[in-house]
Amino acid sequence: MAENKTILVIGGGFSGLTAAVEAAEAGHDVVIVEKNPYLGGRVTQLNKYFWKLCPPNCGLELQYKRIKNNAQVTIYTLAEVESVTGEQGNFDVTIKVSPRFVNDKCVACNKCAEACEVDRPNDFDLGMSTTKAAYLPHNQAFPQQYVIDEKYCKGAACGKCAAACTYDAIHLDMKPETVKLKAGAVVMATGWNPYDAKKLDILGFGTVKNVITNMMMERIASPNGPTNGKITRPSDGKEVKNIAFVQCAGSRDENHLPYCSAVCCLASIKQATYVRELYPDSKARIFYIDMRTPGLMESRFYAKVKADANVTFTKGKVAKVTEDAATGDVIITAEDIHGGGKITATFDMVVLATGMEPAAGAKALKNAAGVAVTDDGFVDATALKNGLYAAGTLKTPVDVARSAQDATGVVMKSIMSLRRK
Repeated sequence: MAENKTILVIGGGFSGLTAAVEAAEAGHDVVIVEKNPYLGGRVTQLNKYFWKLCPPNCGLELQYKRIKNNAQVTIYTLAEVESVTGEQGNFDVTIKVSPRFVNDKCVACNKCAEACEVDRPNDFDLGMSTTKAAYLPHNQAFPQQYVIDEKYCKGAACGKCAAACTYDAIHLDMKPETVKLKAGAVVMATGWNPYDAKKLDILGFGTVKNVITNMMMERIASPNGPTNGKITRPSDGKEVKNIAFVQCAGSRDENHLPYCSAVCCLASIKQATYVRELYPDSKARIFYIDMRTPGLMESRFYAKVKADANVTFTKGKVAKVTEDAATGDVIITAEDIHGGGKITATFDMVVLATGMEPAAGAKALKNAAGVAVTDDGFVDATALKNGLYAAGTLKTPVDVARSAQDATGVVMKSIMSLRRK
């Protein structure tokens, strides 16, 4: 049987995109399978990277252009891999593709959204805004193509979106499809999810109105976010001039995530700069267990922010987060190891630095491809059979830069393995 040189990339986040681009530009046919209706993954939701404080969409746009201009890349969005069988050089893959209800004729004119009368919570903004059931995932989405949420759409009973479309791009009778293909190697890059902050009962998420997570903070600070980049608190839209960050929200805790999530300290330091730059008279306080900023430039970034007199670092665990019912302010009770004793402080808003856990795709891969998963839910890269490779946060918590570096190394291994065959 002839060996197949196609490389399948499961996951279209930053590590998946990196792997796909590198493989395609090395001459291989590449298939990207992404469960969301757009590529870019978690990175698309970020406002800025640490430590350079530049917007992620700059780098993403370059990746999108490289993919768009390369005929060797095939993309399936709203898709999940159901099974991977076979061996290196001859994998049989089954993919389930959910209907988008919008075809490639879409020109993103927004007429369908204007005609739609049904609202849905905007998952891209983590529920802090709404879209219509016919929507563009975000303003820089790739592909730049609308999608219709079948959980909220009334279907043919309404049909106003289809009637408003002058390009014959909307077909509400689309059905799920099953795609079968062969691949020589498989790169798995299904990414990560923020830990569920509702499980952290003492930290007030879900009960204290002005307690949010670090990913929610990224969306609030983003120009294309729910507040157009103005950092205000959810309860009343008040400008946040006094903010606290609670580190290790779920991480390094045997009852939740026993490991360090690697990026949380630098993410909170970065987010403190969002507030300080937007509101010069603002103050930020970071409650931490241990401040971890590995890397030369990362440590310099920490030192620079620490030198700001309006940013305070308090070593000590937070014991309780409550609400002042009259003002909506958030009250933190915490230990102060360096100062000695216990302190109570009040803030406009509190951000929980929720930990990083592997996306559900890791467990799905265990079922679909027999992939070994550690007790923490990450893929055990040492136990993968030849031809299967795991990249980025699927293996361990890492930042974007290290995730991309790992993806490059992984795709080089996959190319080399196929050429040795």
